[in-house]
Amino acid sequence: MVFDVSVALTWILFLALFPMAFFWLRRAWRILVRRDFSEVGLKNGVSPPNATQFAPYEMAINLIAGTVAAVVIVAVLLGHLDYETWTAIAGSTIWCKFFASFGLSRHAHAKAAREAKALQSGKA
Repeated sequence: MVFDVSVALTWILFLALFPMAFFWLRRAWRILVRRDFSEVGLKNGVSPPNATQFAPYEMAINLIAGTVAAVVIVAVLLGHLDYETWTAIAGSTIWCKFFASFGLSRHAHAKAAREAKALQSGKA
């Protein structure tokens, strides 16, 4: 095996799965068990005013992504997945999680902005 850019990026991807899986599963645990909604639908570091409404969706996104990442880690360590398969699963999981969380946060904040605007127009 020759150490080149491809091998380095593969190792970076594999090693990055560990903290990603940890943080995603920890975030799901905080939402599900601790009822901590401070990280639900973050936009610029701020939760929407109605974070409890979007908590189940954020919990599901993080739980699914964290579980898939953990399963990929275990399967790679046990040798059950070949290179093309585990990199495709890991990459797809990362991108889907980022897009789903982004969409959820924008939807949560847009709904809050619409409600605030309707409240302002009703008072004016």
